Amino acid sequence: MTHKSTIVTYSFFLFLSKIVSSFHIVRMSKTNMKVCNNYFLVDPTKASFLDLLLLLFSSNLTSARFIDSPPDTLKSFRRSFTSRWIIVLAILLQKILMFIRKPVAILGGFLTYSLNLLTANGGFFKMILNLLTGKLVKPDKSSAAYTSFIGCSDRRVELDEKINVGTVEYKAMLSMMASKIAYESKPFITSVVKNTWKLDLVGNYDFYNAFQESKLTQAFVFKTSSTNPNLIVISFRGTEPFEMADWCTDLDVSWYEMKNVGKVHAGFSRALGLQKNGWPKENLSLLHQYAYYTIRQMLRDKLAKDKNLKFILTGHSLGGALAALFPAILAIHGEDELLDKLEGVYTFGQPRVGDEDFGEFMKDVVKKHGIEYERFVYNNDVVPRVPFDDKILFSYKHYGPCNWFNSLYKGKVREDAPNANYFNLLWLIPKLLIGLWEFIRSFILQFWKGKEYKENWMMRLVRILGIVIPGGSNHFPFDYVNSTRLGGLVRPPPSTTTPEDKLALIA
Repeated sequence: MTHKSTIVTYSFFLFLSKIVSSFHIVRMSKTNMKVCNNYFLVDPTKASFLDLLLLLFSSNLTSARFIDSPPDTLKSFRRSFTSRWIIVLAILLQKILMFIRKPVAILGGFLTYSLNLLTANGGFFKMILNLLTGKLVKPDKSSAAYTSFIGCSDRRVELDEKINVGTVEYKAMLSMMASKIAYESKPFITSVVKNTWKLDLVGNYDFYNAFQESKLTQAFVFKTSSTNPNLIVISFRGTEPFEMADWCTDLDVSWYEMKNVGKVHAGFSRALGLQKNGWPKENLSLLHQYAYYTIRQMLRDKLAKDKNLKFILTGHSLGGALAALFPAILAIHGEDELLDKLEGVYTFGQPRVGDEDFGEFMKDVVKKHGIEYERFVYNNDVVPRVPFDDKILFSYKHYGPCNWFNSLYKGKVREDAPNANYFNLLWLIPKLLIGLWEFIRSFILQFWKGKEYKENWMMRLVRILGIVIPGGSNHFPFDYVNSTRLGGLVRPPPSTTTPEDKLALIA
């Protein structure tokens, strides 16, 4: 690093320090909550910008007050500049996100209300006419018609009746639609499940996070009798676009190492229901509901009444990470009966959950219990490519093969998505060109694939984001819905499918 670049870097950090130091940073987590013997916990609230700058030029991680980890663990790492840069970048991004948390939430609320205002009045010009004539219709936030920002980008809620019920493709499509409406309000979800899908709603939950001391995890559960055997579907809500705490969870590089399991992402563990004393097999709290424990008890109760029931887990983004982690905790607790009833895990735009050891542990669980694990990644979506796999300090890995879809919705089963860590200059030009093509595609897709694939004006604006920030639009559910409907994967019968077989399949 040159003397000039060092001065520029120092000035940049000093500038940000002066801005952010005058604001209250929302508490992210408590790093003194050690739930195992080996851990690597990072607390952004304890790191000043000077600390981050010093970390870039010092390999002594043990002196960093914002990193909590056993000395032997830190000494065992090759403390490379790349690892330190990843830590600094992750903390810096979290600090910026928490700094803008309130204004972004206000902006998100305003945009969502404005979009619903336009819809309620039949469009912009009708809204102006209604305003002038005193007939303006104001959207009711508590109604089943009020749609989230995600929902406004893709208003499809109907299931695709062209896909055969009971097939893997049907379950993938059903899971994606469930993952999509998980972003909506409880009245909206209730209306869609009962009135549009004609299915039975089991529950709609807000779960507590013991470390952030608030209800940050949402999920809903429904039952379908259209399959044989009957299925319970558990859908976790993903990363809210304007909820910076969700994005900070995705960016957290902290981990816990569980004996005979491997390293597991701390933020996702906490969101799923990790306690301050670890993962006790039973949780008898009367004050709060935790995702893992509440859902597990619900499954126990349902399966006690109907031994033929099976269930699937699903989620988009952060929700996908929780769906992928849930069976791991069941395995740790020896819940073999429940795992035998777990028919599949379907995730969309899922971030990495653990390291290679965790991946091997989960491969054994999936194989032992015959679980269908389907991980969908659309094109250049950045979220499945984080947290980073730097092969030194973090080594986050996906487990199981990846169903990757390109911008033509052509699927291919791979070990992982191309450009696995996203930040690669060789991919910059191709990603920019693909972003431009996706914007052009938004005008012709309805003529190419059918009117149900028409993109609205809001989604086209999102496509512009994908040109400015390569892959920026690829995480939206719109493309994942299209992938499950248009990009079916050719696969052999389930009884003969192995991970090696799947990697050889090309749609």
